[in-house]
Formats: sequence, structure tokens, C-alpha cells
Amino acid sequence: MNVYLLQVVNGIGIGMLYFLLAVGMSIIFGLLRFVNFAHGAFYLLGAYFCYQAVEWGLDFWLALAIVPLAVGFVGWALERAVLRHVYDKAHEFHILLTVGLALIIQEGVIMVWGPIGENVAPPDVLKGVVMWGAFIYPKYRLFVILFTAVIAAGLWWLLEGTRLGSAVRAGSESTEMVSLLGLNVTQIFSLTFGLGVATAALAGVLAAPIRGAEPFMGLEALGIAFVVVVVGGMGRFSGALVGGLLIGIVQSLMSTLWPQGAQLMIYVAMGAVLLLRPHGLLGRG
Repeated sequence: MNVYLLQVVNGIGIGMLYFLLAVGMSIIFGLLRFVNFAHGAFYLLGAYFCYQAVEWGLDFWLALAIVPLAVGFVGWALERAVLRHVYDKAHEFHILLTVGLALIIQEGVIMVWGPIGENVAPPDVLKGVVMWGAFIYPKYRLFVILFTAVIAAGLWWLLEGTRLGSAVRAGSESTEMVSLLGLNVTQIFSLTFGLGVATAALAGVLAAPIRGAEPFMGLEALGIAFVVVVVGGMGRFSGALVGGLLIGIVQSLMSTLWPQGAQLMIYVAMGAVLLLRPHGLLGRG
């Protein structure tokens, strides 16, 4: 029984990382109606920037604070310089532009850091395990669960309890209404895109000590993010949270019950949800 309990806790930890990865994509789509196929590449940048910061001798905790802000700024600048010019185009333009951007980032990572993955050590205070009787769990993974829960609460407050959050939620219904209220829609778009990218980079930083940093992790992350967003419901913060936890637990449990099919079961779970709820578990019809 402890094996399954361990896998459920592992699934919660993985699911919270999936939530961080997917919530940015969900927010961006909810406000901008823009499908960002480069989202996984910003997760990739987060992991590699964390690796580089640690290699330069910076503390992991400092990297945890600085890297998401740095990658978020990159996303903000790209939105202002490039992406905003295709918002009114067909979705094919969005796909072509962001896929191209993702490939540029991926190849840039290979040019700078090489095609072989790099390891990132967790901070010394989080090395080792925590023991509760017969239950043993790595300290770093437990930290990830608690830290991402705090971040989730902070994001919920930002979206539900601040003026920016009100503007984002109103803009997801009607950008024209937000404009009529005298708010700068283009600035809100840029800030929202930067926030979404920063959450993906934060997921990359947190994942780096667990799985390392390697050039093709962005592709895997993009697929997971789409599954979580589809399962939870496009444009829904709560949907990203529920979808991330569900997919994380399914994947973790299946890695014990059927290791060869663990990845497959993610997509089976998505298909089952779509058959019952075509707009996702918490999506608007």
C-alpha cells in the first residue's frame, strides 16, 4: 500500500509542475485567443538558465527567483516585438510563428550548451529524504509540492483579487469591453504573455533538479501542457490545476501498474474526459 501512496504523492508533485506549465498557456489562450506552440521552449529556457546560473556559482534559491523573471522578460519582449502583429491573423499564422520560435530556441540551446543533457543538483538543505514511520519521501520533491501550492495560491489571488486579474478575466470575455473601460489592452496583453511565460520557466527551474536539463524537454512539455489544458478546460485557472493533478496522478500510478503504458495513459485519460466533457472538466461550453 505504501508503494501506491508514494505514487499518489509523486503524482501530486508532478501534477503541480504540470499545472505551472499549463496555467500560463491557459491564461494566454483565455485572454489573447493565441495558441502558443513555443510554450514548451520557455520551460526549456527556464531549466537551462537555472543550470547556467548554478554553474556560475549563484545560489539555487537566487536562480529560482531570477530565472522566471528573466525568461518572463524575454517573453514580454517577444510579444511586443513579434507576436502581437499576428493576433488578428488566422490560427495557422500563430502555429507557424510559434513553432518556428520554438525551433529557434531549441537549436540555440543546442548551440550554447550542446546536445547532451546537464544535471542540476538540488540545494543542500533539500538533499536527502523525510521519513514518517514507514513512509519515505525525497525532501526536494516535497518542497516542490509545497512551493507550487503557494505559487498556485498567489496566482489565484493575482487573477481573482487584483485589478490586473479583473482586466484579464474581463478581457477573456471581451477585449472591446476592456478598451471601453479605458484600460491599455496592448499593455495587458504583454503583461499576461510575460506572466504565462514566467510560470512555464518556473516549472523548468523546479523540474531541473528532478530530471535535469536537456534540449528536447520542451517538446515533451508542450504535449503535456496541451493535454492538461484540454482536460481542465481552455482558459480556466482552476481547470489547469485540476487537469495537472489528474494527469500527474494517472501517469505516476500507471508507472507502477503498467510502466510501458504510463505515457499512453495520459492521452487515454484525455480522450475519456473529452468523451464525457468535450470542453474539459471545468471548461465553458
